[in-house]
Amino acid sequence: MDLIVVPFNSSGAADGVARAPSALLDAGLPGRLSGARVVHAHVPTGDPARGPSGLAAENALAAMVTSVSERVLDAWAADRFPVVLGGDCPVLLGGLTAAERRGYGAGLVFVDGHEDAWDPHRSPTGEAADSEIALALGWVPGYPAVLRPADLVQLGPRDAGELAGAGQPSLADRVAVLPGDRLAAPGGLETARRMAAGLVARTGHWWLHVDLDVLSTEALPAVDYPQPGGLSWDQLEALTERLLTIGGCGGVSVAIYNPDLDGGAAAARIGSYVATASRVAARGHR
Repeated sequence: MDLIVVPFNSSGAADGVARAPSALLDAGLPGRLSGARVVHAHVPTGDPARGPSGLAAENALAAMVTSVSERVLDAWAADRFPVVLGGDCPVLLGGLTAAERRGYGAGLVFVDGHEDAWDPHRSPTGEAADSEIALALGWVPGYPAVLRPADLVQLGPRDAGELAGAGQPSLADRVAVLPGDRLAAPGGLETARRMAAGLVARTGHWWLHVDLDVLSTEALPAVDYPQPGGLSWDQLEALTERLLTIGGCGGVSVAIYNPDLDGGAAAARIGSYVATASRVAARGHR
């Protein structure tokens, strides 16, 4: 197994979520995974100014995606399972780009408290963390598609009111979406599994991305954009196990923890989750 460390912050800063991977390593994550190799992706300093696309720190984004995709491809070539530790959620673009380069045509199961498909010009921040799904789908000029709408399942978004207030169209009429309230309701986890299993039946290969702000603020306060609602740790762990036992997962990315907000207090809990998920995923990898 390769733990791919990606200290990427979409704002171009070197603090905040960029410090999450080192916090997880310091909390002992590698020791929880026998034989795990720690591999570092290249993330340059980002320019916080918005580029023509509307995105901030575009230079860092492009370099990060290239570096992560190369490390994922190296892991696959060595028959090692890649676990990408962000940073911000655009780290998942590295996994999808690697799948595209290898000819997999992989699907994406996206577990997140936000849809993350903003038009960058509408985004309040210009950070790629608002727009990585739009980037993956090729909806941002200058960025080629590495994902088809039919090959995406979104589980857990609860930002519909924010999107409507900003005039940003939701993805709900274009891709398979299970909103956060339905995911957390009785039967929601099994519904999520059925949706993901349908995707995997079509694509064979798939990537799992978990943005930790799918959790409730009570479960994980140390995120930059908290919202009402969300999952408990028990629910997230049960959901992750249901998804990964489907089989065929080619890699996992986990993102969005900001250790600056809690002094690293949640790192051990997150590390336990990542280790368990990684072991389950690696067993089902093919």
